[in-house]
Amino acid sequence: MPASIVAALGLGSNMGDTRQNLTTAVEKLDACEGIRVLARSSDYRTPPWGPVPQDDYRNICLKIETTLSPRDLLTRCLEIEKELGRVRDIRWGPRIIDIDVLIHGDNKVDEENLTVPHPRMGERAFVLVPLAEIWPNAPLGDGRTAIEALETCPDQDQIVKLAD
Repeated sequence: MPASIVAALGLGSNMGDTRQNLTTAVEKLDACEGIRVLARSSDYRTPPWGPVPQDDYRNICLKIETTLSPRDLLTRCLEIEKELGRVRDIRWGPRIIDIDVLIHGDNKVDEENLTVPHPRMGERAFVLVPLAEIWPNAPLGDGRTAIEALETCPDQDQIVKLAD
């Protein structure tokens, strides 16, 4: 059996019942062979990223334990997105669910459609705020931890912790 790796996933939704979309995605991930959810962040309302006008997002991060390779983990995340009705038509457009592989242990991967650690998470408050909540010393791959990157990350005032 492959060794377990601690990894982090970023999830977001801004279509339909965003709270339920995230909850269902987390349940599906936790039910996968080779994936165990260790921690789920609070839910956060975040402004959309990119040039496409759309509703705010509900974002969370997960800390997981996995025996899957980075590629197999991404494949499973994409399968769950599809199961939940994700359609990939507009880059940076609205989505029912988005699941990104942020960190996979100390692994560094740069392949087509998969870069781990996620290359831009250290500048994105919508990732760092929930990630630092559940895994402050998460290694971003650039020598900083999540909590260290958060010290200089812009736009944190736009990230709102949700009560529901």
